[in-house]
Amino acid sequence: MRIAIYGAGSLGTILGAYLARGGIEADLITRNEEHIAALQANGAKVVGKVTFTVPVKALLPPQMEGTYDLIFLLTKQQENPSVAQFLKHYLAPDGMLCTMQNGLPEPQLIEILGKGRVSGCTIGWGATRQDPGVSELTSEPDSLTFSLGMIEDLDQESLQRIAQILSTMGTVEIEENFLGARWSKLLINTAFSGMATVVGGTFGDVVDNKGARTLVQRVMKECMDVAQALNVTIEPVQGKDIVKLFNYSSPIKKWLSFHLIPLAMKKHRTLRPSMLQDIEKGKHCEVEAINGVLSEQAKRVGIPTPVNDRIIATITGIEKGELRPEIGNLNLFSKL
Repeated sequence: MRIAIYGAGSLGTILGAYLARGGIEADLITRNEEHIAALQANGAKVVGKVTFTVPVKALLPPQMEGTYDLIFLLTKQQENPSVAQFLKHYLAPDGMLCTMQNGLPEPQLIEILGKGRVSGCTIGWGATRQDPGVSELTSEPDSLTFSLGMIEDLDQESLQRIAQILSTMGTVEIEENFLGARWSKLLINTAFSGMATVVGGTFGDVVDNKGARTLVQRVMKECMDVAQALNVTIEPVQGKDIVKLFNYSSPIKKWLSFHLIPLAMKKHRTLRPSMLQDIEKGKHCEVEAINGVLSEQAKRVGIPTPVNDRIIATITGIEKGELRPEIGNLNLFSKL
């Protein structure tokens, strides 16, 4: 199979490095010329929870040739219409694009690429790009998991091939209810990535601050309520039933879920959200594709999401330069 990792930033570089170390060749592609030059010269260097360097094949988009049987997509969602049109010419007639993006990107990609040509994958680990050619794995090695599936009719043969490739890096689960797996990741991203961006820190910083953790708990509840109203069954994450653990309807269950949050995030404490990384680089972040999706879906079913809505407003203010990502932003949530 010819494989491409398109949008090979922090996550894509680590994925490409693991595949290369496992003997699977994949083209790492991104528009970042400095990053590509470093990958070509020195290989992909993984630091953090593991450390290794491996030679990889790295390209700029204009250097792409021929077609690919499988393209892993890791670009920002706001670019999906143009990126999908571009990749359409590089996807083999029977090829598959597997989006590893956040939110709910599949419907728009299917509209452009066609049915049966788009699968999705949620990633259970995090990364931060440190320097050109260098990415930090911020989750523990035993949390390298993938949930793979399709929101339309499942193509089991194609999914099995993709699963075999990804198993070079970690544990892969093919989800019959992939929409439910998407909502599991959406719950984590809206709550933890959203709040970590608001306070300008890591997941650990959020968990350690009781005020931030309370708000995270409320966003998780908002997400679970919306999913229930949409008749979406949220799937377990890395074997843990997050609805059973964190949903609550009584003060005792609410107290218990609050105190379980630090345990649930123990392996991901150093994770720094991509939204915050983008803001720090002066880029537009994906708040609308993550927290915005929850608010949009909530409006469909009439479920209020005040904390999530305030996260969107706060991050938007940070992007405009009206606010800074700092712990003091918690004061903006005091009257909710």
